[in-house]
Amino acid sequence: MAESRVSDELWNEFHQLVNMTSRELEEWLRTDSAGEVTEPAPEEAGHELGEHVVHILGKRRSDVTADDIAAMERVVQRIRQQRGETPEPKAGDTRWRHRLMSVGHDPLRPL
Repeated sequence: MAESRVSDELWNEFHQLVNMTSRELEEWLRTDSAGEVTEPAPEEAGHELGEHVVHILGKRRSDVTADDIAAMERVVQRIRQQRGETPEPKAGDTRWRHRLMSVGHDPLRPL
């Protein structure tokens, strides 16, 4: 079995950008999916990526798989795209914040 190795850069960036704990993210995903007005975009349906983030947060670095690495890359890319260049916490529209929170990033918290 080939070992998947996550780069230092990706590991550190993922854990910096994902600023919610696995428990907070799990609770958020349950709350968000139960909302009356919730209508996620197709790529967010079921919060599969958010659930994968919860799974990754519970792993040691040495246990990360190739699928985990791909998910980490997608999460980092999504957060960077939606946050823009501003690392400072900022309030945006509620749906924007909720989209980020669905992958473990609360934009109102400092990085």
